[in-house]
Amino acid sequence: MKVTERWYSDRMGQELSLVRWGHYGAPVLLFPTAGGDAEEVERNHLVGHLAPLVDAGRLKVYSCDSAAGRVMARREGSTEYRTWLFNAYHQAVAEEVVPAIHADSAPVPVVTAGASIGAFNAVAMLCRYPHLFGAAVGMSGTYAIEQFIGGPFTDDLYYASPLHFLPGLDGPALDTLRQRYVILASGSGRWEDVGESWRLAGALGAKGVPNRVDDWGPRYDHDWPTWWEMLPLYLDDLVP
Repeated sequence: MKVTERWYSDRMGQELSLVRWGHYGAPVLLFPTAGGDAEEVERNHLVGHLAPLVDAGRLKVYSCDSAAGRVMARREGSTEYRTWLFNAYHQAVAEEVVPAIHADSAPVPVVTAGASIGAFNAVAMLCRYPHLFGAAVGMSGTYAIEQFIGGPFTDDLYYASPLHFLPGLDGPALDTLRQRYVILASGSGRWEDVGESWRLAGALGAKGVPNRVDDWGPRYDHDWPTWWEMLPLYLDDLVP
């Protein structure tokens, strides 16, 4: 069963789509790659590879547009606008997308997942809002997004990027984050850089956040077939 919602987000100043596949189970929010829309994960057959878990009633799959990633990929507006939008996008996911998921499912922590820039968003959301999310699966992650945005460093980039805000994180949010779990999976084949995952793992580990890096080796490229194999395996372990 596929259901689509669309609304105007005042936080971002643009429309946002949320798509759901499945009837029952633990909520899993998939973030698209850089400029993907909410249906990208279906067109590229990632949802299809999760069908056994969906059909068994173990999970509901959700995906929302990669609004900030799209602007970054197209290099729209100023660099300040692009970093502002990443921060606003994360706020919209926390304040708009998650409540919509909770209205459709049980109000339990959501598992996040994504590949490439989607991995960045999946892990960033868990680190920023650990009270809303239970675990994150980052596949072939690109975590130093400033290299793609360019321009001066801004407060918006600081708050959007775990590599920057994690070292200063403290208090109740860190206490909650230490009860969560982050999987950082990557191949070492074409277009992959497992060093990105190790760098983020170091930042997480320094704050006592449980995580692990899985290097799948040189046969696995930065491409959808890699993620078809990875995600069902990890979600099978994470969801009841």
